[in-house]
Amino acid sequence: MAPMTSSPPPPAAARPLLNRRLAGFGTTIFAEMSALAVSTGAINLGQGFPDTDGPEEVREAAVRALRDGRGNQYPPGPGVPELRTAVTDHQRRHYGLSFDPDTEVLVTAGATEAVAAAMLALLEPGDEVIAFEPYYDSYAACVSMAGGVRVPLTLHAPDFRPDLDALRDAITPRTRLLLLNSPHNPTGTVLTRAELTAIAELAVERDLLVVTDEVYEHLVFDGEHVPLISLPGMRERTVSISSAGKTFSFTGWKVGWITASAPLIAAVRTAKQYLTYVSAGPFQYAVAEALRLPDAYFTGFREDLRAKRDLLADGLTEAGFGVYRPQGTYFVTTDVAPLGEKDGTAFCLALPERHGVVAVPNAVFYDDPDAGRTLVRFAFCKRTEVLREAVTRLSSLRA
Repeated sequence: MAPMTSSPPPPAAARPLLNRRLAGFGTTIFAEMSALAVSTGAINLGQGFPDTDGPEEVREAAVRALRDGRGNQYPPGPGVPELRTAVTDHQRRHYGLSFDPDTEVLVTAGATEAVAAAMLALLEPGDEVIAFEPYYDSYAACVSMAGGVRVPLTLHAPDFRPDLDALRDAITPRTRLLLLNSPHNPTGTVLTRAELTAIAELAVERDLLVVTDEVYEHLVFDGEHVPLISLPGMRERTVSISSAGKTFSFTGWKVGWITASAPLIAAVRTAKQYLTYVSAGPFQYAVAEALRLPDAYFTGFREDLRAKRDLLADGLTEAGFGVYRPQGTYFVTTDVAPLGEKDGTAFCLALPERHGVVAVPNAVFYDDPDAGRTLVRFAFCKRTEVLREAVTRLSSLRA
């Protein structure tokens, strides 16, 4: 009698290699469009990085730290003391907030790691996270990696204001956390003090945690930046995130920070230490000096970007786009429907070859791509002459 045989197990390759939490994410739109800019020689107004470096004295501070051997080996896990102190001084100087640099500040590898660490630390699988949609693409990935369930609250054109009644209705017994971004990327909306107060009252009432991404805090053109953590009842439930990249035009340094109550910092630090552990040692010393630049720097930086906003927004309007002039950030959202276009993604993929400019389709920032189907984002953190050339190239769209 022949021996019984069993079927061999299926090869390991038969199982998808990428876990289902990240299935569907793939390469970020920013990498894809930046690669398209390189391959076509187009002007890159897609990815949000400046085309010039920030202040020379800050760059020299990094060089000095390298030469002096400061930060060339592992810096302290929470961040170098000089930077943690500079962060607390910045919060007090600009917003009247007091934090303990030893227990209430955590330095991270940019704001993206700060968001990831917060999600990993504060969420249990199945917890719901409400975020204003459209949202920066890493938010969705970070929530998914933590096993959370994202619940979008859509901001609609033309004003992209949050519907606070809809926010209240979206909260369920499974809601753990609100993930906010103001000034808001990609729409440029700046939440008002009244809106933030209502959100704070709701967070207290429903006992919710809030993670706030405030990386564009110094790029408010209309209105004011109000840190949510400064409002009544929010000190013990808010994780406030910012970074040096956007304010000082050194996006490659990846230096971010969190300010929060000591228990929240301890929780987030537990997750963060198993991500990068530490990073950007010499750059931390340079950012500490950057945060102490005089008020004239922050004012000049904002006014320079305001002028560039207006230059690009006016040029896009003249070219035939529907333009939503942002209150903050360095992005302008447009509608390509007035140009006779029906799909922003197809428009952006064709634009580099047709007109030598790269933009990003807003559909990638929505759970429901149809909600942003004809919306396209342009970055204006570029040299004035580059923006003028981009406007010239795009003017032929109306022809």
